[in-house]
Amino acid sequence: MEDMEITSVGQFQTLVRYNNPVLVVKHPEKKGAPLTELEMKRPQTAGALLDTKKETEEILNSILPPRCWEEDGQLWQQSVSSTPATRQDVINLQEMLDTRLQQTQARETGICPVRRELYSQCFDEIIRQVTINCSERGLLLLRIRDEIAMSMEAYETLYCSSVAFGMRKALQAHEEKEMLRDRVKTLELDKEALEEIIADMKLKQEQAERRNAELRVSEEKKFTEEITFLKKTNAQLKAQLEGITAPKK
Repeated sequence: MEDMEITSVGQFQTLVRYNNPVLVVKHPEKKGAPLTELEMKRPQTAGALLDTKKETEEILNSILPPRCWEEDGQLWQQSVSSTPATRQDVINLQEMLDTRLQQTQARETGICPVRRELYSQCFDEIIRQVTINCSERGLLLLRIRDEIAMSMEAYETLYCSSVAFGMRKALQAHEEKEMLRDRVKTLELDKEALEEIIADMKLKQEQAERRNAELRVSEEKKFTEEITFLKKTNAQLKAQLEGITAPKK
């Protein structure tokens, strides 16, 4: 049998039908003292396995453990009701579920912890009603409830893992995006520097071509004048040579 959960009185608003609270034990005057093992143990009666009603109550307590809370230094216990449910009780349960859904403003679709909790309480009440009439059927519903709860926990774990994975990927993508932006800025600066170098080299090339053109023109003019001078000198020397070598009359 599962351990009883000790909670505050304000958390006991539920759709599951419970019996009236029963005073279990009085605490010592010294507040904050831990409960002994005998105080935390549920009261059991002899011959419970032979009594059908007691057996049903034990099965109900194992499915829906009694609620316990401390108030004014006293320990109170409230067990789930073993009273069979009527058709009107089922109708009232449905009305209470709809009312609580409206009061808590639970979402009609999508993920809503409030709606999930209310439907879980409604399912627990249905299990209680079924268990009173047929304990085997109630235990089978308990297996279904636990399987659903385990599946929901697995889905929540998977969802949290996927959200964390998505966040990591988003941060990684953001970091890579920032790195690419910095890389683009660096490449743009390098491009500007290279363009300045190209412009400077083009300017130097134009200046060198202009100087080479002026030098070529100057050299061609100089060579032309020199050739003209040499031709003129050659003509004079040829005339003198002919004058010397010509036979005298």
